[in-house]
Amino acid sequence: MNLNRAMIIGNVTRDPEVRTTPGGQNVANFGVATNHAWTDASGQKQEKAEFHNVVAWGKLADICGQYLGKGRKVYVEGRLQTREWEAQDGTKRSRTEIVCENMIMLDRAQGSAPGAAPKKVEAQAESSTTDEIKVEDIPF
Repeated sequence: MNLNRAMIIGNVTRDPEVRTTPGGQNVANFGVATNHAWTDASGQKQEKAEFHNVVAWGKLADICGQYLGKGRKVYVEGRLQTREWEAQDGTKRSRTEIVCENMIMLDRAQGSAPGAAPKKVEAQAESSTTDEIKVEDIPF
């Protein structure tokens, strides 16, 4: 049995960049930062940030591009994938990223009324076993 699952809650580090592939499918790339805090052996508080690359495809990419922005709190669930390519200078490059299959925005949108409860918006990647997500189904 194998399992490849990543689940993170963090802050979007850059606005999603949405592009269309030559085949006509939309893809969004963005970053999410997560923090880890602990107390070291000497009693000092320590904190470290991890930066994650996230990629979303199809309708989920459109939703991420439309509603996510730098600083937003988000839950991302998906699988880990490492891509390898050769750069223009001939060096080999690689990047590990989370291929997003589920995304939940956890804070209220900028411009919402102060004190208003955060809206929970969920979006899942398209698959052959689930219905397509429609932008008009999003509750705001």
